[in-house]
Amino acid sequence: MTGPIKNSTKNVAKTALIVDDSAVIRKVARRILETLDFSVRDAEDGATALVMCAEAMPTVILLDWNMPNMDGYEVLRLLRQSPLGDHPKVLFCTTENDVGAIARALHAGADEYIMKPFDREIMMAKLDLVGFAVHPSEAA
Repeated sequence: MTGPIKNSTKNVAKTALIVDDSAVIRKVARRILETLDFSVRDAEDGATALVMCAEAMPTVILLDWNMPNMDGYEVLRLLRQSPLGDHPKVLFCTTENDVGAIARALHAGADEYIMKPFDREIMMAKLDLVGFAVHPSEAA
């Protein structure tokens, strides 16, 4: 007899959407996620991200909090109201270390947060926290 079924993402296709108005951040995050075997798409603004999510919902979204036109909070609010919008794990990315801003994002539906700048080890740790364990033997 097997044990209880755990909420695991081990056998789920790993797809990521990076939403950030900074091309540099998108490039760095893409390189990190691709080394962790994620299929990656990116968007430079929230409106584009929502369209991409409607076309194919990713398993993980890295969402910048401070963007022009539509901030991360609004993107997250609209995402969570959409069909399947509760499925992706959302890691909001911020340069703010204000506890209130972090609490607001988590309350809005973010699963975790990452402080910019981030590196591969931080990304791996945050992905592990939301159920995407990446073992060093898998990560080249």
